[in-house]
Amino acid sequence: MIIGLLQARLSLPQAHSLKDKRQVIKSLKDRVRQRINVSVAEVDHQDFWQSAALAFVTVAAERVIVDQRLSEVQKLLHSEVRAVLVDVHTEIL
Repeated sequence: MIIGLLQARLSLPQAHSLKDKRQVIKSLKDRVRQRINVSVAEVDHQDFWQSAALAFVTVAAERVIVDQRLSEVQKLLHSEVRAVLVDVHTEIL
């Protein structure tokens, strides 16, 4: 069993309130869940309206599958126009 973890810090420059931030984060989390077999949670910066920290986790029997899923998550994060990807950290356990 291989476990993959991707932690991402995002900047949300167009968010002017926590409500704006929640809209963007909820939309992003829903899209990721629909397209890629990963779990996702907001893990930090919940009270800051222009930044977010998300964690994505996946489990598979082969490392190739885990790497592919985490790569797809990173591509999706880069393509999000309402958020700027500030930092990404990946771990394979």
